[in-house]
Amino acid sequence: MSLKPIGDHLIVKPVAKEEMSASGIIIPETVNKERPERGEIIAVGPGRMLENGQRSVIDVKVGDQVVFKKYAPDEVKVDDVEYLVIKADDVMAVIE
Repeated sequence: MSLKPIGDHLIVKPVAKEEMSASGIIIPETVNKERPERGEIIAVGPGRMLENGQRSVIDVKVGDQVVFKKYAPDEVKVDDVEYLVIKADDVMAVIE
């Protein structure tokens, strides 16, 4: 099964953020159980339909690494893989 976003929605695969303690021990994000704020774009919807009949432009593309609002995404699990569904407006930056 695959996910195909509609409107201005994006499918994002969360990227685990690892932190390092003062003594050099790497602490994986799963320890804190906080919601992710970074991810890789897996699929992009066609854009929201505007009143003039045209579609809005989405500024990100498949493969982009992005930072998004912490509590914006909805979690979806497909074939035991967790994905996030977010609106394009909730993306704050593209990581270069």
